[in-house]
Amino acid sequence: MNDMTTSRSSNTVWHPELVSREDRERLNGHRGLLVWYTGLSGSGKSTMAHGTARLLHQQGVRTFVLDGDNVRHGLCADLGFSNADRQENIRRIAEVARLLVEAGQIVLAAFISPFRADRQRARNLIPPGDFIEVYCHCSLEVCEERDVKGLYRKAREGIIRDFTGISSPYEAPEQAELVLRTDREEIPTCLETCVELILERTRLNHSSS
Repeated sequence: MNDMTTSRSSNTVWHPELVSREDRERLNGHRGLLVWYTGLSGSGKSTMAHGTARLLHQQGVRTFVLDGDNVRHGLCADLGFSNADRQENIRRIAEVARLLVEAGQIVLAAFISPFRADRQRARNLIPPGDFIEVYCHCSLEVCEERDVKGLYRKAREGIIRDFTGISSPYEAPEQAELVLRTDREEIPTCLETCVELILERTRLNHSSS
């Protein structure tokens, strides 16, 4: 696998910002942060990300959701679901998320992101303390029950290839900052847990570790 920081661009010069991340955070009233939701299809990643964004927005917090399906309509529309394409998908999203964090935003990224190495590379782009990995832990059986699109059925029938959890592996997080049992806990409870952790991490007087 290629390093996510490797560049093939030549004759480029990095232009320093005249407005710092700290300047933007003071204007926003909170620190920037990347919250990375991972889990099987149907585990509740998008529900958690969008629900958390709505609750934070109601409290005057600046947020932006990067959703797996939405991103594949534009930025990653050229990518399929091979291992190489999945890696490139996460690389692009991580770079976008990094820019948004620098803008002082709270970024809520909802992606299956099945491979630990890819999630670690995304983490490595963000300053220590500014990355929260949220594992939406949900049994495969419950995910299949929730599957209104019939994707799991098609995967089991061989119609969809390289489907995570069926014909392609999912590497669960080993040290996620937050684990949500989305197959056992109610949505409001999970959302409240997310919001509390995010608000604690993004207080302006909070120091990174």
